[in-house]
Amino acid sequence: MSLKARITEDMKAAMKARETDRLATIRLLQAAIKQKEVDERIELDDVAVSAVIEKMVKQRRDSIAQYQAAQRQDLADKEQAEIVILQDYMPQQLSVEEIAAAVDAALATHGATPAAMGKIMGELKAKLTGRADMAEVNKLVKARLG
Repeated sequence: MSLKARITEDMKAAMKARETDRLATIRLLQAAIKQKEVDERIELDDVAVSAVIEKMVKQRRDSIAQYQAAQRQDLADKEQAEIVILQDYMPQQLSVEEIAAAVDAALATHGATPAAMGKIMGELKAKLTGRADMAEVNKLVKARLG
């Protein structure tokens, strides 16, 4: 079953179970997917849908930071609940050790010099997109290079 079909089925199940918060989050996700398809005039595959979900999770993390800075824990909790629902559709996240191993392999391949940063990140992005937070991967690479 494709990811889009799974999302649709989960939306139907949330409607039947009267899970309003889950339903609202899934509807937001479907709207974002549809908007991307309309804007680009393409049918999104699972990889592109995962990218949309990853973007939505990142937006919610940014919102949580802003809400906590404004001392609005109620809104931060709502965003956190949406992240939990959205992460159900993301691929299994890699552990810190697996990410470190991938970084070490890329450093061994391209050399541990700051000049190779672009090549290293390019390789890691191809391997880890959707399975790791690329901002954290970037920090780890910079720490290993610096």
